[in-house]
Amino acid sequence: MKKTFRLEGLDCANCAAKIEAGVRKLDGVKEATVNFMTTKMIIEAEDDKMADIITEAEKIVKKIEPDTNMKKA
Repeated sequence: MKKTFRLEGLDCANCAAKIEAGVRKLDGVKEATVNFMTTKMIIEAEDDKMADIITEAEKIVKKIEPDTNMKKA
C-alpha cells in the first residue's frame, strides 16, 4: 500500500532528510521518500501495519519539525 502526505510548514531540507530516514526505519515500511521542494512524503508499507506507521510517522515529523503538520494528500 502506498500513501501520500503533504508536510505543511516543512521549511528545512535537512529536516526532510531526517524525517525520511526516521520513517524508513519503522517496522513494515518498504519505502519512504520526502520531497522537500513539493513538501510531499510518500510511504509504501505493509497494508496491515499502515495505521500504526502513519501514527509513528506523525510523531517523527513533530519531533523533528514541531511546526509541521502531516496531512493526507
